[in-house]
Amino acid sequence: MIYVGIDIAKLNHYASAIDSDGVVLIEPFEFLNDNEGFYTLLSKLNSFELDDIIIGLESTAHYGNNLVSFLVTKGLHVCVINPIQTATLRKNNIRKTKTDKVDTLVIAKAVALMDHPRFVTLYNIALMQLKNLGRFRMKLVKQRSRTKIQLTAYLDQVFPELQYFFKSSIHQKTVYAILKEAPSATQIASMHLTHLKNLLLSNSHGHFKKETALELRVLAQKSVGTADRSLSIQITQSIAQIDLLDSQIDAVESEMKDIVISLDSVIMTIPGIGPINGGMILGEIGDINRFPKPRKLLAFAGLDPSVYQSGNFIAKKTKMSKRGSSALRYALMNAAHNIVKYNQTFKEYYDCKRAEGRGHYNALGHCAGKLVRVIYKMLKDNVEFNLD
Repeated sequence: MIYVGIDIAKLNHYASAIDSDGVVLIEPFEFLNDNEGFYTLLSKLNSFELDDIIIGLESTAHYGNNLVSFLVTKGLHVCVINPIQTATLRKNNIRKTKTDKVDTLVIAKAVALMDHPRFVTLYNIALMQLKNLGRFRMKLVKQRSRTKIQLTAYLDQVFPELQYFFKSSIHQKTVYAILKEAPSATQIASMHLTHLKNLLLSNSHGHFKKETALELRVLAQKSVGTADRSLSIQITQSIAQIDLLDSQIDAVESEMKDIVISLDSVIMTIPGIGPINGGMILGEIGDINRFPKPRKLLAFAGLDPSVYQSGNFIAKKTKMSKRGSSALRYALMNAAHNIVKYNQTFKEYYDCKRAEGRGHYNALGHCAGKLVRVIYKMLKDNVEFNLD
C-alpha cells in the first residue's frame, strides 16, 4: 500500500508518500490550495495504482474540505484522522521538530498504523453539507428571533396598543405590510381608510375586513405612542431584515430537503421527523460508526444525565449534561415532541414519565433519549422504523 500524508493550511498544502515499510516514495512537496494545485497532487500520484493509495489528512477546521471533496470525486481513498493520533507520533521523535514537511510524513505514518481506516465517501460529504446548512439555519433563526424582539421594543414606543389589537401576533404578514407604509400610530391614523382596508384584506387573504380597518385607525388616533421618526426608520429596517432572513431560511431549508431526499435515509420513516429535523440529525451524527454504542451518541447529543458525587453522597436525580452538539440536541428534542404525537409507544413512554411527576421538558428529554437509541439501531443496521 501507498500512504500519502497531507498537511493542510489556508493557502497551500504539503504532501508526501511512504510505502508499507516506511520508505519515503515521494519527498514532501508543496502545492497550492486551488485547482492547479489539486491536479499537481494527482500528477504526483499517477505512477501508483489508484486502489493502492490511502490518503490521510488531519481534521483542521474547513481548510481541507475542498481538497477532500475533490479527491473523493476522483475515486481516491481518503481518511480524516484525529490530530491526537499524529501528536502521539510527534512526541516519539527523538528530536523535537515540527514543520509542514515533517508533518506530512508523520501523518502518512499515522495512516499506515491504522487497522481499519474509515474512508470519506460522497455520502459523508452530503452529511457534512447537511451539518453546515443545519447550523447556518440555526444562526439565521436566532438572528430573526433577536430582530423580532427588537421590533417589538420599537413598536412598544410608537404604537403600544397594536400588539393587543392583533391577538395572534404582531409578527405576521398583514401587520408588516401596514408598518412598511406607516411605521407609527400617527401615520396609520392619517392613512386613507380605503387603502388601509385594502392592505388588511389582501395581506390577510380576506380575514380582516373594513370593520377591522376602521377599528385600527380609531385605535391609532387614540394611541399614546410617540411619533419619533428615528423609531419609524428602525421599524421599517427591522421588517426588511426579517423579510430577508425569511427568504434566506427558506433557501437553506430547500437545499436541506433536496439533500435529504437524495440520501433516502431510513430516519425519514420515523413518524413526525421531517426533512429539516431529519437533516440536522443526520448531519450532526455524521458517520454512525463513529459511535460504538448508543450511549456514546447520547453523550454526544448532551442528553445523558450529569453526575454529581461528593464523598459518600451520590445524587440520584440530576439534569441532562447539555454537553456536545447543541444543534443535535435541539433537533432531537423537536423530533421527540413530534413523535410523541404520532407514535403510541412514545406517547405511552411520555405519559409514564409525566405520571412519575416529571415536567414536560424532562419527560420530553427522556423521549429524546429513547429516540436516540432507536435512531442508532436504524442507522447501524439500515432498517426502517417499526410502527408496531
